[in-house]
Amino acid sequence: MAVEILHEGMLRIAPADREAEQLGSGYGGMTGPAEGPVWIREKGHLLFSDIHASKRYRYTPGEGITLDKDGTANGNGQTRDGEGRLIVCHHFSRCVDAEDLETGEVTVLADAYKGYKLNRPNDVVVKSDGAVYFTDPPPKIPFTPPEHPPEQDVAGVYRVSPDRKSINRVLDRLINPNGLCFSPDEKTLYVNDSNVHRKLIWAYDVEANGMLDLGSERLFCDMKTDRRPGHPDGMKVDIEGNLYCTGPGGIWVLDKDGQRLGTILSDVIPINMAWGDDDWRTLYFTGLSTLNRIRLGIAGVPVPRGAIDQG
Repeated sequence: MAVEILHEGMLRIAPADREAEQLGSGYGGMTGPAEGPVWIREKGHLLFSDIHASKRYRYTPGEGITLDKDGTANGNGQTRDGEGRLIVCHHFSRCVDAEDLETGEVTVLADAYKGYKLNRPNDVVVKSDGAVYFTDPPPKIPFTPPEHPPEQDVAGVYRVSPDRKSINRVLDRLINPNGLCFSPDEKTLYVNDSNVHRKLIWAYDVEANGMLDLGSERLFCDMKTDRRPGHPDGMKVDIEGNLYCTGPGGIWVLDKDGQRLGTILSDVIPINMAWGDDDWRTLYFTGLSTLNRIRLGIAGVPVPRGAIDQG
């Protein structure tokens, strides 16, 4: 069995015998895994990070994996904005920036909050209005180099305004905020807490001004009772609102009401994921040192949003 079926709704996504394919290995490691997969539709390839080696790799179907960029300041989570720029969280330079993939021009979007350096930006999403949301882990997360003394006293989720003139901490009550994603209608922001003692996914209503309604906080999923290896990290949604999150045993799939449909089982601990291919029905995911993929029955929400209608 390659897919754990817990509810008949999972059968629309994948049959029990559907297996993931490993595309490559040897990237990342325990001190910085393979991360940040993102599909570049107009180029027909996927980019992903090797945090430990501070490199970015490119996977092109039919051609394999090649080096895309050397020297990425320990790039972690990646996505794209409405202009097609690559939005990247960097550990070493402690910032989130936007890179024009044609010219190579880089613009820093956030590197501090209220005058103090960020801890180590982790994962990032872009709302259709252009606002950038990213997670920043605890001040003393493992593997933080000694030359990066913490300046923020809490872990947080931040929002950079569409005009890039302001940055707000929209959430500061989680121990280790990690993966995040919007529902298809962008009315809900999901944020997971990958702390080993928590392993939770939370859901928040998004207000008209882009802030989170903290009074709407609700527990969407609790993974603690599953003792298999793995934890919540990367998250994505499909066009029907089903949520995909790395977790114990593989990638957990939950419907929009939080009911668990099943698990895409994996021999490697999954770290992060991205929808890809022209129809957005392939789920690419990284492990600690691998790149993998699996074909699924429901298309994912494209990056940037609206890309499914392009050419």
